[in-house]
This record gives sequence, C-alpha cells and structure tokens, in this order.
Amino acid sequence: MGKPVNLNRYRKEKARAEKSARAEQNALAHGRTKAERDLEKARRDLARKLLDGAKRDESKPD
Repeated sequence: MGKPVNLNRYRKEKARAEKSARAEQNALAHGRTKAERDLEKARRDLARKLLDGAKRDESKPD
C-alpha cells in the first residue's frame, strides 16, 4: 500500500496555485510593477515640489 495522502493539504496547495496564477494574469493585464508605481510617485512629488517653489506669494504687497 502507498503512503496516505492528506487531502486537505492537497486541496489548499491547489487553491494557492490557482490564486497565484489568477493574480499573475491580472497583474499582466491591469497592473504595474511596484518599481513603476514608485517611480511615478517620485516624479509626481518632484513636480509638485518644483511648482510649489515657483509660486508667487500674492498676499505680500510689492
């Protein structure tokens, strides 16, 4: 006779594999990598900082 198989472990491993495959497909179809998101955020923050530094203070009289 063969070694007993834990069916709960098999079921959970199968579910994890399916979830991982679905996540990979969604990431390819819809997502961006974390590096791309971080780069975009850094560029946005830099642009905001440059624009804030270039603003004129309208409340002070000349």
